[in-house]
Amino acid sequence: MRIALGQINSTVGDLAGNVALCVRFAREAAARGAELIVFPELSITGYPPRDLVEKRSFVQHSEAALRQLAQRTGDLPLSVIAGYVGQSSVPTGKQATNSAAVLRGGEIVLRQNKILLPTYDIFDEARNFVPGDTQTLWHTGQQDVALTICEDAWNDKQFWQHRLYTRDPVDELMQRGATVAISINASPFWLGKRALRLEMFGAMARRHKVPFVVVNQVGGNDQVVFDGSSFVMDAEGRVIAAAASFREDLVIADLDAGSDPASASLAETFAKDEADAVYDALVLGTRDYIRKCGFQQVLIGLSGGIDSSLTAVIALDAVGRENVRGVAMPGPFSSDHSVRDAKDMAERLGIRFDIVPITPAYEEMCRTLAPIFEGRKPDVTEENIQARLRGMTLMSLSNKFGAMVLTTGNKSEIAVGYCTLYGDMCGGLAVISDVPKTLVYELSRVANTRHSNAIPESVFVKPPSAELRPDQKDSDSLPPYHVLDAILRLYVEEFRCVREIADELSLPLDLVSDVAQKVDRNEYKRQQAAPGLKVTSKAFGMGRRFPIAQRYSENE
Repeated sequence: MRIALGQINSTVGDLAGNVALCVRFAREAAARGAELIVFPELSITGYPPRDLVEKRSFVQHSEAALRQLAQRTGDLPLSVIAGYVGQSSVPTGKQATNSAAVLRGGEIVLRQNKILLPTYDIFDEARNFVPGDTQTLWHTGQQDVALTICEDAWNDKQFWQHRLYTRDPVDELMQRGATVAISINASPFWLGKRALRLEMFGAMARRHKVPFVVVNQVGGNDQVVFDGSSFVMDAEGRVIAAAASFREDLVIADLDAGSDPASASLAETFAKDEADAVYDALVLGTRDYIRKCGFQQVLIGLSGGIDSSLTAVIALDAVGRENVRGVAMPGPFSSDHSVRDAKDMAERLGIRFDIVPITPAYEEMCRTLAPIFEGRKPDVTEENIQARLRGMTLMSLSNKFGAMVLTTGNKSEIAVGYCTLYGDMCGGLAVISDVPKTLVYELSRVANTRHSNAIPESVFVKPPSAELRPDQKDSDSLPPYHVLDAILRLYVEEFRCVREIADELSLPLDLVSDVAQKVDRNEYKRQQAAPGLKVTSKAFGMGRRFPIAQRYSENE
């Protein structure tokens, strides 16, 4: 059986465009001799559609788009498997289903509704969909195919120590005599996810002794990046075909053929050092967010620091140098080397670079507020005025030129509130908001391998500073970043308690407690931030839902 992996980049809500993309891939697959092409989860509607499915018209249009895809591929000598939002037939509950369909000869020959609806991290499918209840094998030629949708295959009772559901849809279908398993996915990327996928599906293939076809969505939709990395495994769990990561791909796999060395080699990269993968994920997520939101050009405040430098290189790879504009906004405490480093990097990248000093505006604001501030010493207020003048400058340029502002704050800073509302947090996308500071440096080295040391070495070695007061350094108010990031990983991503973190890292309890309090106290800032791209197991944003007004303390 020759199966095509149709790894496509769907746009949420673009039903006509997504159908056209499926048709194009299906025609190419048929020309290459495929008997079946498999597309990702909700390939017709894009994933995640979120509350779009609450609109009855959206569900109706999804059903119509499925029928259109069946008609437009009806003349092809192959079957098509695609994901779509279906109309629920149950009398109570939600109106929509997360579904897959098998299309052949212009007809819908099988429908399957997703059974296990995830409601953790970025997922909230039980909010929108009614779960499926029954399953049916698809009989085609010599094969009895088990068709599952993403989470339905992520509950293997022998792989997971703690399962979230009592049912195991894959095991149920195997008990009915399935000879091949197909899993369509919208499985987001984060550090280690590609290796986990291979390990989990390999374990299932070996246990059930059947081949597994795993097709995953690729592309960015809002805060979520999908890496693709689709693959086919034989009954021994060996990869016999693999698709690329972070780009569309069409791969033909013959279930009767042996392992392909090139595919096996490609799959090996899924488990290797992930700095390159994170970089690629950020480029893809940035490109798709800008493109799918209808923008072409971006603006970045270039401070001469490592964060804005990395953001600029990612932006260049995402939309091209002709669409990137860097703006230096020196203030009263900006060092000469900061502007020089920013200008140097912009020239190396070949992007437009402007200098807009904020000192005159800052001095005027201070004079204007002086009567009201009389008797009070300068403090963080004056620092934030500088940050907000920079935010206003960038947003003014954004309005004038129709370019999206990319914010440059990293996860470490955002976690502890080392950022200014309506200042450096202004923008349409927070590119590296899920990248810890220590990883920022790693990714900047990756950027320099791809762009001939575009980021000057001086940027790597200078002490991090917001430059909002004389001789200011991040270390004045924060622990060293390698210490801070270790604490944040355990507190934010693993939900570990303060005392446990202090013991594991051999750190003073009051230091860990102070960091934890900063994280909790600054939730109000993060919930007003631009959306960021998820690349770790737990990102701030849609996957981490903490109350703002709350007084819980572990010490009570």
